[in-house]
Amino acid sequence: MAEERSELNEMNTTQTDHEYGASEIQVLEGLEAVRKRPGMYIGSTSSSGLHHLVYEIVDNAIDEALAGYCDHITVEILEGDAIRVTDNGRGVPVDIQAQTGRPALEVVYTVLHAGGKFGGGGYKVSGGLHGVGGSVVNALSEWMEVRVHKNGQIYEVKFSRGNMTQEMTVIGTTDKTGTEVVFKPDPEMFDDTVYDYETLHRRMREQAFLNAGVHIFIADRRTGREAEESMHYEGGIREFVTFINQNKTPLHEQVIYMAGSRDDSMAEIAMQYCEDSYNEIIVSFANNVHTPEGGMHEEGLKRALTNVLNAYGKKAGIFKGEEKVSGDDCREGLTCVISVKLTEAQFEGQTKAKLGNSEMRTLVNAVVSDKLEQFLDENPAVGKAILEKALMANRAREAARKARENIRRKNALEGSTLPGKLSDCNERDPALTEIYIVEGDSAGGSAKQGRDSRFQAILPLWGKMLNVEKARADKIYGNDKLQPVITALGAGLGEDFDESKLRYHKVIIMADADVDGSHIRTLLLTFFFRFMRPLIERGYVYAAVPPLFKLVRGKTTRVAFSEEERDAISKEMRGGNPNVKVDISRFKGLGEMDYEELWETTMDPERRTLKRITMEDAVKADAIFNLLMGEKVEPRREYIERNAFKAVNLDY
Repeated sequence: MAEERSELNEMNTTQTDHEYGASEIQVLEGLEAVRKRPGMYIGSTSSSGLHHLVYEIVDNAIDEALAGYCDHITVEILEGDAIRVTDNGRGVPVDIQAQTGRPALEVVYTVLHAGGKFGGGGYKVSGGLHGVGGSVVNALSEWMEVRVHKNGQIYEVKFSRGNMTQEMTVIGTTDKTGTEVVFKPDPEMFDDTVYDYETLHRRMREQAFLNAGVHIFIADRRTGREAEESMHYEGGIREFVTFINQNKTPLHEQVIYMAGSRDDSMAEIAMQYCEDSYNEIIVSFANNVHTPEGGMHEEGLKRALTNVLNAYGKKAGIFKGEEKVSGDDCREGLTCVISVKLTEAQFEGQTKAKLGNSEMRTLVNAVVSDKLEQFLDENPAVGKAILEKALMANRAREAARKARENIRRKNALEGSTLPGKLSDCNERDPALTEIYIVEGDSAGGSAKQGRDSRFQAILPLWGKMLNVEKARADKIYGNDKLQPVITALGAGLGEDFDESKLRYHKVIIMADADVDGSHIRTLLLTFFFRFMRPLIERGYVYAAVPPLFKLVRGKTTRVAFSEEERDAISKEMRGGNPNVKVDISRFKGLGEMDYEELWETTMDPERRTLKRITMEDAVKADAIFNLLMGEKVEPRREYIERNAFKAVNLDY
């Protein structure tokens, strides 16, 4: 264990061997156009962009940790949704930067592409936005204050919307080192400036897993929202895998850990198979930046994993004759975290969704090929269990293939007949059409009458839907409750999914606003998440939001979607006179609405409310689906007991 920890610490510490001074700060270009085109720098001005500001400042602190100079980082949400990030690193340089003749502290936060990450030797590896992080956050903040503890003194500089309002000033003495950044996002730049603690908490936990030994503390200081947590994981990404699998049954107790380096590049991989899971989870990072679209490091893992398992199956006599397993078979039930660190990371796109460095494919391939083979030789029981699971996956995949072929033959004979209960629309351009998947025949009847048949299709569901979280792929094909959905959408399933054949570009789940409706939605979303994931990834899936209340005064009728809205509308309809009678009734379900009410409240594009289903956090989504729909009862009970107090209105 001591040897493993030593190797892990070596992986996470690339300490530079000289002082971090102004000579390390190089200026590439001035701070321009950030406020005009913020999306180019932070992805969007929605909630994701708002939270991205915090990540950029934290990334700078993490870079100090990677360089071996920082082991404590604090992130706080302050009153008014300001953010304070503090670290105990070396502190941003305060001496004069040669190219500008100004203190480096001022340059870092006012000049785009100014930082210690451009070959000056300040950092060997780094995350951040190629050195634009501090200045971009400054440009998009109503105000920002930076205080640096360095050289026994406290230096302070202040800004507003990218402009300096106070030059660097010494405001006191100190016996510490480090940087404190406080900023308030500019409401002129963002759709909403309210921070979500859980979103930041997940990201900080991720960083604590990726940087073994670093203490990260997060706190919400807002009145009525107080929360905090201290995170510190000596086991690094091994503990990350254990965390992801906490509600699953491991196939083998020990998390397999592999690490290696070449020149200035390093890679570490942690993996564990689960016996009650049929899905793969691969979470990858490059320089601590999440790469949700994968890239070369994931390719290297997949190639090596398939080769090693097939070679081991033959060598250990587990395979018979010409038997072998595919890459998909090898990854069924696998949870894996890959973290690579390299000097010149090449990301595809500004938001760094995919790693493009081909040398990382070679490095990860070599590490996994060598270390996994060694592990399997030393742990034959684990090797046999993994190979037997892969063989079972192979047989199930073959059964699923035959089921698909039967469906194709059946469709060919029937002329690809659409489901009998589908009321299709007239428009044939998928970009202009939408399908409502409706719970129950009565609601389906109202929806069919109330829809605009030019572009709206209706597919009623009946009976209990299959929980795909507990079923292998071969049980999905031909299932009488799922088959109408598969056929109506027309794009296929699983590895056969073809987005170009999708018949509707809005897939709207319309279920009652109660517990049963939520169950139907969850079952459908589990199905889409597992077997038609591109539907969610490309933003095609929506949930309709039906109203909860109807308010009537005389000939005036209004609807409300929450208790708060009900009370506000009721007050408005009374005109301030409490004696005026307003009849308020609660909708029991979609089926009791007449077709006109359903159209006006839930289906009319001009008046309806739709919630788009997104894939912002694959790890969280997988964990929630597994928790709520999986085999283990105890974690689900604990989750419900822990969160029941939050469910103020179960019918919304």
